[in-house]
Amino acid sequence: MKRRDFERHLTDNGCGKLREGSSHSIWQNPVNYKQSSVPRHNEIVKVTCKIICKQLEIPMPE
Repeated sequence: MKRRDFERHLTDNGCGKLREGSSHSIWQNPVNYKQSSVPRHNEIVKVTCKIICKQLEIPMPE
């Protein structure tokens, strides 16, 4: 999945970018204060998307 599409999915589910790291961005779900790091690769593997969504407690993208 393209990173920009995945970031759009995170935003649509209420998450926001908390801060930028050197190779990852930290995203937070403000409803439950869960955080996860999103790699800054052009393509993000489906398994990684699934893990990030599980950590943030949001549904998987379709």
